[in-house]
Amino acid sequence: MFKRLTLLWTVLRGDARQLWFALRHPLAPGWLKLGTGLIVLYVLSPIDLIPDFIPVIGFVDDLVLVPLAIRFLLKRLPPEITKRM
Repeated sequence: MFKRLTLLWTVLRGDARQLWFALRHPLAPGWLKLGTGLIVLYVLSPIDLIPDFIPVIGFVDDLVLVPLAIRFLLKRLPPEITKRM
């Protein structure tokens, strides 16, 4: 399980860096900024899909949904933004 968390952190860190550079690009679309704002709001919000007080499952939803949402946004970037990253 620790190996999976380490791999997930590595992927998330790289994807978050790419998302940050894409947001700072002058041609960044509005939907990218909105989607990133919603991801940040979900991470900071006390309301979760599965409450965090459930021992393991409560944290797993954050560990799975946030990287999937970031990857979803990155896959839909226009080509002129992705080739400059």
